[in-house]
Amino acid sequence: MTTATAAPAPRTSAFSGVNPTFVRYELRRRFNRQTTIFTLLLPAVLYLALFRTAPAHGSVPHGNFAAWMMIGIAVYGAAMAATSSAATISVEKSVGWMRTIALTPLAPPGYLLVKVLSSVVMAAVPVAIVGGLGAVTGAEADAKVWVTSLLVAWLGAGVFAALGIALGLALKPDVVMHMPGLTMTALAFIGNLFIPLSGTMLEISRYTPMYGVSTLARYWLTDGYTFSGEHCGLAGAVFNIVAWFAGFSFMAIRRFAKSTGRQ
Repeated sequence: MTTATAAPAPRTSAFSGVNPTFVRYELRRRFNRQTTIFTLLLPAVLYLALFRTAPAHGSVPHGNFAAWMMIGIAVYGAAMAATSSAATISVEKSVGWMRTIALTPLAPPGYLLVKVLSSVVMAAVPVAIVGGLGAVTGAEADAKVWVTSLLVAWLGAGVFAALGIALGLALKPDVVMHMPGLTMTALAFIGNLFIPLSGTMLEISRYTPMYGVSTLARYWLTDGYTFSGEHCGLAGAVFNIVAWFAGFSFMAIRRFAKSTGRQ
């Protein structure tokens, strides 16, 4: 006599397996001394070096050049912090954590969502520091500009958290640890964060990842106009953010699926 053995039911979990314990663990890992010092110092030094370098012509409708630079450096600092934080996933991959994840109910979207959110929380640190420096060094802007611009700079870090995860899953730890600084600095220069761009360089900038976040963050300060009088539309900035976030997220999910054997 034989008995039939029922196949085990697939494990299911709400929110793709995400739970409060895992979220708290990820947040604790983000705020270590080395990472926090790095994300504090670099944006602060850059702001102090650049906030007086206003162009000889042009003006800002709702503030001054120091506020323009403050917002740009806040975007850069948030992007750097989020990318560096998220890229630490490369270490988890190298020690076999991905194989452990494959045995849990935690699905790739849930795992990556927690990584992105934790990295965005980390990005609030440089935004707050640069905002504070702007307040004490003469950055002038309407109250609405202060709130909306720094909020966009902070939340826009989600785009670069997705990039950091994609880099972390694609590269080895000893390589990826050097990538965020070089990558973010290059993207910041071409994304109109450090030096006011115009003409051909501004047109090229419109297709780069930092353009959308920086343009949206500064929109309430500049009404979308550059120092040379060119206009950067709000719709184009939003489309840029959505497109790059979707692209980086797709890359991250695909790389994670391969790392865990889930297709």
